[in-house]
Amino acid sequence: MNGLTPGALAGLRVLDLSRILAGPSATQLLGDLGADVVKVEKPGEGDDTRKWGPPYVRDAQGQATDESAYYLSANRNKRSIAIDMASAEGMELLHRLIDKADVLIENYKVGSLAKYGLSYEQLKERYPRLIYCSVTGFGQTGPYASRPGYDFLIQGMGGIMSLTGEPDGRPMKVGVGIADVMTGMYAAVGILAALHERAASGKGQHIDISLLDTQIAWLVNAGTNYLADREVPTRLGNGHPNIVPYQVFSTQDDPMILAVGNDAQFQRFCAVAEIPEVAADPRFATNVLRIQNRVTVCELVEAQLKKRPRGFWLEALERVNVPCGPVNDLRAVFNDPHVRARGAELTMDCEWAQGGQISLLANPLKLSRTPPSYRFPPPRLDEHAGQVRHDWLNDH
Repeated sequence: MNGLTPGALAGLRVLDLSRILAGPSATQLLGDLGADVVKVEKPGEGDDTRKWGPPYVRDAQGQATDESAYYLSANRNKRSIAIDMASAEGMELLHRLIDKADVLIENYKVGSLAKYGLSYEQLKERYPRLIYCSVTGFGQTGPYASRPGYDFLIQGMGGIMSLTGEPDGRPMKVGVGIADVMTGMYAAVGILAALHERAASGKGQHIDISLLDTQIAWLVNAGTNYLADREVPTRLGNGHPNIVPYQVFSTQDDPMILAVGNDAQFQRFCAVAEIPEVAADPRFATNVLRIQNRVTVCELVEAQLKKRPRGFWLEALERVNVPCGPVNDLRAVFNDPHVRARGAELTMDCEWAQGGQISLLANPLKLSRTPPSYRFPPPRLDEHAGQVRHDWLNDH
């Protein structure tokens, strides 16, 4: 615990029947904010991502466990209980837990839980206050509803890959499972909204959220640009469709990002770069004109940047408030003094891990009175069965 007040969601009980990444990322966020999250898993198997390695966490003897780093990324602040939903005993236990839950989140294929009597329609009368969140690839309705959904497929179908990559290269996925993660974030927001409404109405509801819907929603400016003129955008590599120069450039040594956001910044950049002729060129006087002459102006900018090392440019441009920065690998990210000061790397006690600790990514939210808390490391399968039965059901 962090020694401050209980989390903003203290007292909230969440039953997590989800796996892969989107659902677990949503419940991890709720858990960080104080919710009591119980992760329901299949006996002997558990969350699929436990096996998505290497790398795997090493145990106290330095040997690889069967818990992957991928699994760790979305499962802290949860307690695990294994339940066989195919058995009468397992189903009875699960219903007892649902009766105590505020929220149930699941990411089974559409219709799969109905055979267990666990669909929203089958539960809503018995548990009228339950917030039931279904995370799927394509949603509960529509011609693709029955299809399984995976992040990579969704990035392709949802358009982001058509925007990512070099103009003459192949479409490229984002380097992390961003469709999964963003779906988890939207799911958490939807759950919080439903809880807020329930405080007034006393009623639960069904949240239907899909990877594809979410992927399309976070096309943001690129998607809105298309809707405005119906022109299909092409890949620009690291360029920006609406701002120039705003991309990665080479320097004398290492690449850097130059993010000129307005005409005044462009004038200041040209002054620092000692290219007054570029600043005075009518072809580059405004952002609209620089977009029209993107290739030419970017070639002139890069030619000048290549004359000096990156460190010179970062220092000189920061002095005149021209946005710029390095392109960091992950070692540089976690060694950055600002990143360290903000606490982006989290160390948690974990008795089964090598050295008794694991390192995770911290929650970025900074709440002054009820900040995120880190109470449980990602659980081993069925690790907390006795605790959950005691705390939720008063079983002894």
